[in-house]
Amino acid sequence: MERVILNSLKDTEKFAKKIAKTFVGGEVVLLSGDLGAGKTTLTKYILKSLGVKDDVSSPTFTIMKEYKGKKFDIYHFDMYRLSSGVEAQEFGLEDYIYSGSDKSIVFIEWAENIKDILKGEFLKIEIKLLDNNVRELFVKRESFV
Repeated sequence: MERVILNSLKDTEKFAKKIAKTFVGGEVVLLSGDLGAGKTTLTKYILKSLGVKDDVSSPTFTIMKEYKGKKFDIYHFDMYRLSSGVEAQEFGLEDYIYSGSDKSIVFIEWAENIKDILKGEFLKIEIKLLDNNVRELFVKRESFV
């Protein structure tokens, strides 16, 4: 597990660039943290590093937003309003998660709300708000069976 302290938006952008360089396609990134912790902000910077030109915003009400990067199709989900994975299955989330495509990357905010349907290995980023501008990130691979 990697622990990272971000003291500013500039630090967040640097971290996003670093992690974006590791993507080869097919990744599913689970983001967790309290409301306002910075899940969408981090995702926005990662997507910018992946070449997304569109304005990136939270998909809380639409559940999913799709973006085109330089090399990847990117799917950004927000499971905040869902109470179980069964609801996510109804709109086909598993098709995105388990497509096996090396041409896409999936980001899922509030993935803990759908952990009952997660199987396999994922990149998990947990964000904790320590102060107004300071965040602590825990980055690890997590497996679900």
